[in-house]
Amino acid sequence: MVRKNLKKISKSEKLKEFIKKYKVPPEYLSTNRKMVSKAVFIGIFIAFIPMPMQMLLVLAMMPFVKFNVPIGLAMCWLSNPFTMPPMYYMEYLTGSFFLGSEPLAVEMTLEWFSHNIDDIFIDLYTGTLFYSVVGALGGYWLVNHFWRGSVERDKKLHRKDRKS
Repeated sequence: MVRKNLKKISKSEKLKEFIKKYKVPPEYLSTNRKMVSKAVFIGIFIAFIPMPMQMLLVLAMMPFVKFNVPIGLAMCWLSNPFTMPPMYYMEYLTGSFFLGSEPLAVEMTLEWFSHNIDDIFIDLYTGTLFYSVVGALGGYWLVNHFWRGSVERDKKLHRKDRKS
């Protein structure tokens, strides 16, 4: 279903005009399985990194990796102002667990965070690495799995239609 919707959108005249007007390389808007799965991987990987301006990091990946940029940008919004506190807290606790350190009592305030960043930095980014890799690989696998399943279902339906 997602695959069919992406195909419809990519045939849109408004999209074609936008691409022509702003001279966007069409490969960055390609909606094939490889481009979409790479976009999901990059977007989710960056979404778990506690840093400002994650979207700029997605855009900075463009010269190095070809992927569907709008989907990559959308995926990095998995971390948004509502999801960031629980995500980063979970990453901190996971990093503390992996490193065997005792987690500090956390207060969800910018003041606490700025005073304690030196104490939690290594634990936080250890957990970040874990969730970034696991989340990105999981997203990549899911896109590929469901995309291939969709193609197989379409082939079976097409075969049945030809026999009828």
